[in-house]
Amino acid sequence: MLTLYHAPQSRSSRILWLLEELDAEYDIKTVSIRRRDPAAEGPVAPMIGARDPQNVHPHGKVPALVHDGVTIFESAAVVLYLTDAFPRNRIGPGVGDPLRGPYLSWLAYYTGVMEPAFTAAMLGLKGTDSTIAWAPVDDVLAHVEAALARGPYVLGETFSGADVLVGSVYILFMGAPLLPRTDLRAAYVERLTARPAYRRAQAKDGATA
Repeated sequence: MLTLYHAPQSRSSRILWLLEELDAEYDIKTVSIRRRDPAAEGPVAPMIGARDPQNVHPHGKVPALVHDGVTIFESAAVVLYLTDAFPRNRIGPGVGDPLRGPYLSWLAYYTGVMEPAFTAAMLGLKGTDSTIAWAPVDDVLAHVEAALARGPYVLGETFSGADVLVGSVYILFMGAPLLPRTDLRAAYVERLTARPAYRRAQAKDGATA
């Protein structure tokens, strides 16, 4: 049995989406996480809330997934684990597929480059484009959107778990200063949010809030 440790409207929401895409049977264990103080101003807001003792994530964050007693945490690891565990849905290219390498690259790129770049930009950090850091947001967007210009998804014609991660940034930030609206960006978000699995996940996410 799969159990998703989930906090509503958080990084685990996209794993909820992926589980719906995979048509998997799963349970949801709703946990609380520390969040930014909504009353605070500025990009660096204090965190409030206590760690939930029921959360199996080693740092009290989400997502975390338990499958038959085995715990998997961190978004890219969970996405890869699930798409490998449910190959019949063809949402993650398997070993031997020509798209396997690009798929793994996108999962690692999201975790190691894209999310840190957006976080640094939100916090106003400087020097993040040095040789020992990640790329600036503009370079990240150029890389992603070069892929989207060639096909409707980051792997071309094939929707994959990589779109769950990369697309979650576009869905969250669309229209914000970091991600001004363009036709290409809007079309990508529209394709993703129109997916039946995404809509089912949104309904479940709201029900757990």
